[in-house]
Amino acid sequence: MVLFLLSFIWGYNWVVMKDGLSDSAPLWFGSIRTIVPGLLLILLLPLLKKSMTPPPMRFVLPLALLQTTGFVGFTMLALEEGAVGATAILVFTMPIWLTLMAHTFLHERLTKRHWLAILVAAVGLFLMIAPWQTHLALAASLFALLSGIAWAGGSLWQKKYGPLYQLDMINITAWQMLFGGFFLLASAMLLEDYRMNWTPHFAWVVFYNLIPVGAVGWLMWFYVLHNLPTKVAGFGSLLIPTIGVLAAWIQLGEEPDTFEFLGILFILTALVMILWPTKLFKPPTA
Repeated sequence: MVLFLLSFIWGYNWVVMKDGLSDSAPLWFGSIRTIVPGLLLILLLPLLKKSMTPPPMRFVLPLALLQTTGFVGFTMLALEEGAVGATAILVFTMPIWLTLMAHTFLHERLTKRHWLAILVAAVGLFLMIAPWQTHLALAASLFALLSGIAWAGGSLWQKKYGPLYQLDMINITAWQMLFGGFFLLASAMLLEDYRMNWTPHFAWVVFYNLIPVGAVGWLMWFYVLHNLPTKVAGFGSLLIPTIGVLAAWIQLGEEPDTFEFLGILFILTALVMILWPTKLFKPPTA
């Protein structure tokens, strides 16, 4: 039930973030929605009887650059340029990129099912990116893919080097959000003019991103990871982009065209193939 509720909170946020960009530049918005939740999580650490000491910088700074600065920054740029539903689906190709990275850098063997899933995803990506369409649509698609790749890179970094330090997951998440948010803020100051119109609507968008999506959402995710197998949690998280697509369709009128719809189906199919437990694909023994 917590995973189901969290999927709605995070899934609907794709529409909320798109609305927020009408009142804010993307990188400025990205910085505020990561710095403040990071601070809130750090302040919660003593209440959860966990250490507030930051992780080693050589571990947490690359993680922050990939998992917060890259993931959030490219997501916000993609949302500014493109449609909500397409962005959500392309960003959530992360498990596919992570599978390929694990094969390359961690020498984790890919099965025939994994290779087939990657081929199915490639077809879906081609249909979603639609290179025959306008430059702006292509730019938004590339930003969304870079977001998913950065997210996968952060997950790979954490998977490869995290066990060396035996750190608490909430502590890691809080500090990498804070540091990544500062990197986003520096990028915003260098690359964008300041633009934040503090209307009542934008205040609600910020509140939704800071509390339900940020601090509370991450605590819900840790609860899910603690009480469900990782594969189940990962599979259930596919509800998030699905809800994002449906919410954008209902609220923003972003009805996918034929190629986008087919691309969404191909990518969701590939993600199911990647995340589904392996034993369900094994043939029965005699």
